[in-house]
Amino acid sequence: MKIMIMTLGTRGDVQPYVALGKGLKERGHDVTVCTSGRFQPFIEQYGLTYGYMDDAVIALIDSEEVRAIMGGVTNLFGAVRAAFKMMGQVGPLQKKMIADTWQTTEKANPDLIIFHPKTYGATHFAEKLGIPSILAPTIPQFAATAEFPAFGFPSLPIGGWYNRLSYQLTVRLTVMGVAQYTNPWRKEHSLKKQSVGTDFMFNQAGEPITVIHPISNHVIDVPTDWPEYIHAKGYWFLEETADYSPPSDLIHFLENGPAPVYIGFGSMVGNNPQQLAQTIIEAIQKAGVRAVLAAGWGGLAVDQIPENIFLIDRAPHNWLFPQMAAVVHHGGAGTVAAGLKAGKPTLVCPYFGDQPYWGKQMQKLGVGPAPLLQKKLTADKLAARLVELTTNASFAQKAAIIGEKLRQEDGIGAAIGVIESVLGERVMV
Repeated sequence: MKIMIMTLGTRGDVQPYVALGKGLKERGHDVTVCTSGRFQPFIEQYGLTYGYMDDAVIALIDSEEVRAIMGGVTNLFGAVRAAFKMMGQVGPLQKKMIADTWQTTEKANPDLIIFHPKTYGATHFAEKLGIPSILAPTIPQFAATAEFPAFGFPSLPIGGWYNRLSYQLTVRLTVMGVAQYTNPWRKEHSLKKQSVGTDFMFNQAGEPITVIHPISNHVIDVPTDWPEYIHAKGYWFLEETADYSPPSDLIHFLENGPAPVYIGFGSMVGNNPQQLAQTIIEAIQKAGVRAVLAAGWGGLAVDQIPENIFLIDRAPHNWLFPQMAAVVHHGGAGTVAAGLKAGKPTLVCPYFGDQPYWGKQMQKLGVGPAPLLQKKLTADKLAARLVELTTNASFAQKAAIIGEKLRQEDGIGAAIGVIESVLGERVMV
């Protein structure tokens, strides 16, 4: 069967979907992954068909201006405010994204679309083509439960009605935010205009769509009241080490001293990478630990490196993390998963979005200290967290237990089982 996978974001928003696509291809399916152009070589490396999407949205997200706007976003309403601030720049890019993803979808002519919430055109494309779609969010933010509120809403002891309402509001706000882009497309393609009360968790026939979270039930609390079409059966890990040859000086560093701490914030390095790098280095020295410091996509700027620190651009997490004493990062869903799979204590230093959620979840799981917000990060505070992270035996014990559980999971296999059941229903129809 022909399957379209659509996603948008940084590498952490792409890699799990490539892993799923690889698994589906090995099962004999024809898989197209539609995402930003910068990831075309990465996708094609695994034998998957690349579907074009303009790179401008990611370029904007990576700009200093947007980083400054998003720096204070820690909840849903902050995200809404930030979206309004960026509307003038984002609007044309969103329209281009809709056009690109539809053109790619038409060309692929899929039997099923699996999509990240950021590629919100997918449900409309599926309706036009008369095919099913599967929502695959990296955080449990849309599937309603009475047990806890949606991401971005405070936990209030006022009953399950409030928790369920928080998810309804999340869906409604999302629909309101994108209707200005989706409704013109629907009109152009002879589909009925959707109201702001539309719930994209259901198709046009009023049937619920399948939701697969690429998350382990050992890491999040899976609600007991989720219906059978909502799933969280394991992460979608991509084994990247086959073609990776680590530099000899990195091997020498790892082999000649205690296990270091990994510190890396991916593309999330704020407006002053030089200052952040110096703050991190000062904290490492105060904590008295060895560290592998990842410059990453965001380009942490470092002039002089002490002997107890090794600077890398990037390395496959599934190769590097098992050799670390602990990991410190911004809290991207993919990096969280990689650190936990390696069984390592974790400190999250979040910027915005879902990152504070994952930071609190690491603390709740007992695998690391309280998250340290980037806007409050100082050398002294980070040093104190590093000492706590590397000396608290309970963190290491609990992280090791979770890591063992994650290494035994087959999240991709479980997801493919669900996907093929949806495809089976389509074949029977």
